[in-house]
Amino acid sequence: MSEVRIAAEQRTKFGKGGARRTRREGKVPAVLYGHGTPVRHIALPARELMNAFKHEGANVLLTLEIPGDADELALPRQVQRDPIRGNLTHVDLLVVKRGEKVQIDVPIITLGEVKEGLLDTPHTTLSVESEATNIPSSFEIDVSKLRVGASIHASQVKLPEGTTLLTDPDAVVAHILAQQSAEQFEAELAGAEAEAVATGAHAAEAAEADEEAEAAAEAEDGGADASSDESAPAAE
Repeated sequence: MSEVRIAAEQRTKFGKGGARRTRREGKVPAVLYGHGTPVRHIALPARELMNAFKHEGANVLLTLEIPGDADELALPRQVQRDPIRGNLTHVDLLVVKRGEKVQIDVPIITLGEVKEGLLDTPHTTLSVESEATNIPSSFEIDVSKLRVGASIHASQVKLPEGTTLLTDPDAVVAHILAQQSAEQFEAELAGAEAEAVATGAHAAEAAEADEEAEAAAEAEDGGADASSDESAPAAE
């Protein structure tokens, strides 16, 4: 993974108002922390940062040029985006050092087309440990030769030298499911509807039985009260 140099500037205005003002200026509010250094509030040029994520991926290694301070290597830890526009709204950055190993989630990319069945991908990333300056941008798996019932496990994904797998080796990252026919789908749907009707009928019968039992209990209590009244001595 290549490093991306990007100019940063110190932020002096905080809170929602300060963040909005920063974004209006075409910059992304960010915080920089790690290695025992105090948290620093900075702003990064939005266009350059978006390009860095676009071309290098979510785990892009940034070299931050901070005026009045030494350059810092940093990795994105949390990225917030506008849910509608998709533009960056805030970034948390972790300070890292050359030669240091970090734990990171790396995306899995599937290659090829499945010839039969349906592709299921329970895991779309792998957790690994790697040198901060040598983080893989992605892992590739070929699914073109898989048949129905076949799987690829995390242990089968090829990792570059110096990268250690942290995800459970037995975790399934790709699996081929049998594709349902229209007849099978309709039969399954009819079975689910029949089960729902039966469940509703049983519930209605149970409710009716409860009502009858309650009415019988009330009638019995009423008879007992009447008998008690008849046997009681008349008041003088």
